Amino acid sequence: MIRARSAREESRAPTTNAPVLKIALAGQPNVGKSTVFNILTGLNQHVGNWPGKTVERRAGHLEHHGATIEIIDLPGAYCLTAASPEETITRDYIIHERPDAVIAVINASSLERNLYLVTELLALPTPLVIGLNMMDVARQEGYEIQPEVLAAAIGAPVIPMVAARGQGVHELLDAAIEVALQGEPQQVNRPEIRSDHEEVLAQVQEIIGTHVPAPYPVDWVALKLLEGDAEITALMAEHLAPEAWAQVQDLLREHEDAIIAVAGGRYAWISRMARAALVKPRMGRVTLTQRIDRVATHPFWGLLLLAGVLALVFGLTYAIGGPLQEWIDVRIIEGLSLRLQGWLAWAPSWLEGLLVDGVVGGVGAMLTFLPILIIFFASMGIIEDVGYMARAAYVMDRFMHSIGLHGKSFMPLFLGFGCNVPAVMGARILESRRSRILTIMLAPLVPCTARLAVLTVLAQVFFPGHALPVTWLLTGLPLVVLALAGIIIRLLFLRGDQSAFIMEMPLYHLPNRRTIGLTVWQRTVAFLRKAGTVILGVSVIIWALATLPHGQIETSYMAMLGRFLEPVGRLMGLDWKALVAILTSFVAKENAVATLGVLYGAGEGGLSLGEALAGQFTAASGLAFLVAQMLFIPCVATMAVIRQETGSWKWVLVNVLLLGILALAGGILAYRVASLLL
Repeated sequence: MIRARSAREESRAPTTNAPVLKIALAGQPNVGKSTVFNILTGLNQHVGNWPGKTVERRAGHLEHHGATIEIIDLPGAYCLTAASPEETITRDYIIHERPDAVIAVINASSLERNLYLVTELLALPTPLVIGLNMMDVARQEGYEIQPEVLAAAIGAPVIPMVAARGQGVHELLDAAIEVALQGEPQQVNRPEIRSDHEEVLAQVQEIIGTHVPAPYPVDWVALKLLEGDAEITALMAEHLAPEAWAQVQDLLREHEDAIIAVAGGRYAWISRMARAALVKPRMGRVTLTQRIDRVATHPFWGLLLLAGVLALVFGLTYAIGGPLQEWIDVRIIEGLSLRLQGWLAWAPSWLEGLLVDGVVGGVGAMLTFLPILIIFFASMGIIEDVGYMARAAYVMDRFMHSIGLHGKSFMPLFLGFGCNVPAVMGARILESRRSRILTIMLAPLVPCTARLAVLTVLAQVFFPGHALPVTWLLTGLPLVVLALAGIIIRLLFLRGDQSAFIMEMPLYHLPNRRTIGLTVWQRTVAFLRKAGTVILGVSVIIWALATLPHGQIETSYMAMLGRFLEPVGRLMGLDWKALVAILTSFVAKENAVATLGVLYGAGEGGLSLGEALAGQFTAASGLAFLVAQMLFIPCVATMAVIRQETGSWKWVLVNVLLLGILALAGGILAYRVASLLL
């Protein structure tokens, strides 16, 4: 029985002699590693960054048969060569932290490709257990695998799994614990370097043998030197005497093809394992993935399918989330405001205003977004988990190239529909710094969930009979601007060669409800924390600025700031209140609605936001407000992440100036055109 421990149990857990085991999860991307991690740790997991890195670090705890198990979810990596932060982190953690066991999760339907990472893990001293995941997908694709034969051939436990259904996950943990507690090194069948380079490998080992710093294994370091690994090469250049390092360099120059010999030995080992345990589908058989990809990756039909998928997501959001949002607003938020007014009849007016207008009027409006957020998070989770996200990137490759990027950039940009922060951080998957910078600069133009939620609410207020087409138009507007801005930035700031588009197409499989549920839960909790901290604080500040010093909004500090900026707002047909609402969205996009609610008196006497704004905006000024809001600079959190990811305030300033100019120009143009047509 596996039981995840709550945070309270963790804090009060007694100190005992029970073993505390540290088990690392390794695997290539799209193998179901996150599903295994979520099943084992449940809600008892924490997320951060690896020390000195911007790569996400996930860890969790559980209790199993009286032992406390710490699970470390290592970043997805195709191999252990220091070619990316993910690969460096994975191998450094295993070498330096020496977990009690490593679980290698591999995709059974892509056995030979996934075994390459296993060949590298076997070269390290930590005990290994292999989780053969997606056995159902492998059978569906026509592959027959014998796990017990594969285990005998490798010399390490191989556990068949269907993690999406929870099958085999507990058995995998049992095997990892057993291996961790054995205390004896595994007698595994490790790959050997190609026979014509065995002698040079032995010579390198002999030269570096007594100089390799702990805890690096000598044989592993020698292999990495032959592979030309830059990090290990620099390490040994520091620890070897000049004469010894010169000998190593002479050997490496004489055998420049050594990297092929190392890889050749690994592929020969993989071939032997596959011959022993794998039966491939008959030639000419068309698999389910191939049939679906005839449409999903087609240059024309693939784009139509992508448009349909996005339309379905937003359609569900409006059809289900809209009525729920209205119900929460009417039944809960307005009801709470009226009750508070009754309960605070005895209180001074400033206290009633603070709680009713500042807290409920601000944070309450944010809480009505919950149905929309939950539906959107769940939809995105399903699309990603089922394997369609990679196809979306593929069909968008041509468009991405037109703005100086390739299809892989679509993935972090697509994340921006949920939040611009992970979109900016997602640019790490791009190998080229030029592509990363350009993707980061463009990510804030993708309309995030907060912007879309603001758009959904206000489009129904400003255009009650045409909310859906207006929403579609304004959702697409930032994407058109994104394309134009990408071309301009590429030509002015980031000239250079474009990198090729290379990425893996995972097989389609059923989504895992537990993984999607945990993702939705974590993102929803993060939103609620924001509503309870940043947005609450800003709402109270907005209320105070709109009330002090005399209790009248027309003479408040906010009015002073708004009137100072009002000449700019007039160009868009906006008064100072609307302009201030746009400015406060710099802290959090949802603050635009919260500020409108406070400044225009939503919540007073049970007045809804729509009723409070009715008559305050014309169709032209309402459109200008929405256009400016959709193009305005991103939130403070996004700006902070841009600084973190680019390592320079220069790109933050470029982003602020670019989007500030775009928002002002877009709002003015929308107002002028709409005034003529509407």
